[in-house]
This record gives sequence, structure tokens and C-alpha cells, in this order.
Amino acid sequence: MMNKCFFVSDLHGFENRYIKLFKAILTEKPSAVFMGGDLLPHALQNLLSDSNFPKGEFANGFFKKNLSELKNQMGIQYPRVFLILGNDDIRIEEQNFINMQEEELCSYIHQKQLKYEGYKIFGYSYVPPTPFMLKDWEKFDVSRFVDPACISPLRGNRTVPAEETEIKYGTIQKDLELLTGDQNLDKAIFLLHSPPYKTKLDRAALDGKTIDHVPLDVHCGSIAIKRFIEQKQPLLTMHGHIHESTRLTGSWRDKINNTTCFSAAHDGNELSIVKFDLENLSSATREIL
Repeated sequence: MMNKCFFVSDLHGFENRYIKLFKAILTEKPSAVFMGGDLLPHALQNLLSDSNFPKGEFANGFFKKNLSELKNQMGIQYPRVFLILGNDDIRIEEQNFINMQEEELCSYIHQKQLKYEGYKIFGYSYVPPTPFMLKDWEKFDVSRFVDPACISPLRGNRTVPAEETEIKYGTIQKDLELLTGDQNLDKAIFLLHSPPYKTKLDRAALDGKTIDHVPLDVHCGSIAIKRFIEQKQPLLTMHGHIHESTRLTGSWRDKINNTTCFSAAHDGNELSIVKFDLENLSSATREIL
């Protein structure tokens, strides 16, 4: 591949997955690595004093140390590393990743646009409301509707304060509009933690489950992201979040008109890594290591 890229997501702070990723980077020397959120140890674990990496030690310790070593070993072959956080990552860690940019270890791209090899790279972390209490990276999707069994962003816990008006009235739909404006997105690449709604990438294991006799939707992706892709037709979107989706649908990739969509989420203990060439997306492969 002339422009080999790696995509991973939902590593959740498991060292064995990271070690496999770092080894693959060193061996195969991709030009870019995309990391799609949920990178840190589980939010609850991260807040416990007896965690292996308490109170921010994972990002500033294990993660930064290994990227630094990779950069020293690889020199000019060190890849561009683009990353976002996910709904299971505590936002109080965000500054650690921003700081790593100063050492050119990675590019933190939540709600940002960067250029890479003639492509526009965008990142976005927020997901629609979930049943979980951590709300740092959750936002209303297209309206203030919340699915049964899910908890509103107006409730729950945050590690970083947010503006009350943004919590009440902000939506993923509005954010994506502001992020891209009226730009041409033919050569745009999006790193999005949430998958698009009702696709092969957002299928959850909720079959037959109900709340107060109301059936739960087995698709947990973002309606705003789905509509955005349909309307704007970027070249590539990359997603995570729903671990079991590939197992349930049998596919880690989908197509929305001309847009190719990948998921690197995986519900096993192994590392899931999508390898692709930006000039030939149809040849992409997914490996379980």
C-alpha cells in the first residue's frame, strides 16, 4: 500500500491490545494511525484509587511512554496519529492528549479539521444518550428525545463542567453542521466514535429486551451522523462504540451511497485493527490479533 493506514477503536486501556498495536506499527510502518475513542481504562476503573492507572496515569504514563519510544525508534517513519476520545473516556483526561501534540506524538482532533496528504481529516467524539451515567461525551442527537432505558444528558455525571445551555440545547446534528459548514467533503475523512444509525455498524445485543413493555431499539447509532453522511457524502467515516455489532451483523464495513464506513469495535479480548489504503478503500482488511 502506498498510503497504508491503521484504524483502531475501543481499546479501553487494555495493555495487551496496545502492545499488539505498537508492534504492528513498528513492523508495518503505516503512514497514519486513526484511534476512534474509548482509549482509556473503563471510566469507573479510572476513578478508583486501586486501579492500575489511577487518576490519569494511563494517558500520561503508559500511552505517552510507548508513543515516545515508537517515535524514537521509527524516526521519520513515525506515522501521523489522529485520535479522539469516546463516551467511556473521562474528559478530565483530554488535556493530556492535547499536550502530547506539542511533542508531535499525536493529533487530537475532536471538533477539529486538519489536512493530511490532500485529505481533510475531521474528528468528533459525542454519542447519543446511553444507559450509562458518565455524560462527558454524550449529547442529544437530533432532538431532546431519549430512547427507553437511556439516561438524558441532563442527568448523570461529568468530570469536566459543561455550559448548561449546551447540555440542554446542543445536538450532534448542530455540531456536525458547524464543524463542516458548506465545505466540499469528497476527500474528507471522519473519525467518529458513534456509528450511523440503522447500519451494519450499530447493531446492539438488545433483541427481545423491553422497558415497561416498550421494545428497545437494537440499533444504537446516531441519526444525525447517518443523515450527515447521506447528505454530505464524505469519502470515509470510521466508527466504534458498539462492540458486538460486527459479530451480530457479520460485517465491519458498510456503504452509505458513495461513503465507505468502517468499524473497529470488537467484543473479544483481542485487538481489532482495520488496515486500508486511502486510494483503494475497497481493499481494506480487518485483522484480529
